Amino acid sequence: MRAIAEFVMRGRMQAILVVVGSAIVPLLFWLGAAAGGLVLLRRGLSDALGIMVWAVLPAAYICYLGEPSVLMVMLGTLALAQVLRSSASWVRVLMACVPVGVVFALVVGVAFVENLEAMAEMFRQALTELPAQSAGGPSSEQLQSMQQASLVPLLGGFMTFSLLMMSVLSLALARYWQASLYNPGGFGEEFRQIRLPVPLALALIAGVFLAPSLLGDAGWAFTLVCMLPLMLAGLALGHGLIAMKQLSSFWSIGLYVMLLVAGNLICLLAVVDSLFDFRGRLSRKSGAGPADGEG
Repeated sequence: MRAIAEFVMRGRMQAILVVVGSAIVPLLFWLGAAAGGLVLLRRGLSDALGIMVWAVLPAAYICYLGEPSVLMVMLGTLALAQVLRSSASWVRVLMACVPVGVVFALVVGVAFVENLEAMAEMFRQALTELPAQSAGGPSSEQLQSMQQASLVPLLGGFMTFSLLMMSVLSLALARYWQASLYNPGGFGEEFRQIRLPVPLALALIAGVFLAPSLLGDAGWAFTLVCMLPLMLAGLALGHGLIAMKQLSSFWSIGLYVMLLVAGNLICLLAVVDSLFDFRGRLSRKSGAGPADGEG
């Protein structure tokens, strides 16, 4: 992957080739978004726009054909990259994820409504094929309740979450490339020091739990959007503690397994860390000074 970053930074034409080629090739648009993010982080918004406009053209055509995901991830990555470049703060990026996620949810609710309804219908048909009262399976009453549930907002929320996550991961890859080329090890240090301010953490966890009841079906998308910054802050906490205790890579693997099976717990740990600062306490206990963040 470093070779791609070196190729992108050789010049304008090389960067255009990568972002346009990635936008055209199916399932590689995230690579073009990361390349555009790298140019923005290193050279600024004007240079990045001069390059990304060539990738936006095929992405806009794909959007015209009914698939706006490519364009959404590219624009979302550039927006978050600009926040990171101007603020040098991943906390600001996580804050920006919320308005970007809200915009994504609105676009998903309009552009993907037919696809979401088709997916919901397929899910309902699959439920009807389940044998009633099967061992360990749902009862007929539970099946009927699941069939009558409004699945479209929930599926739209998951789609919004996946597109927002893809934008954040593309930005993370761009930042990793930048550190690899110009500041080796800087990205890891920067990520491990992410810690949400207390008001932001409390606001996000309130959004996670209260949005469905306050906003109805539309609240599912907002709930998942609020979960993303908390999950990333929880991962930063885990990686920070693993690095400070010099634990093996097995613990990092376990951290991501825990994220998959108990994402809510990761979110709660991020909130608790914002209140009690586990890494700062451990650093003081071990006699080390405060860690200096990477800009």
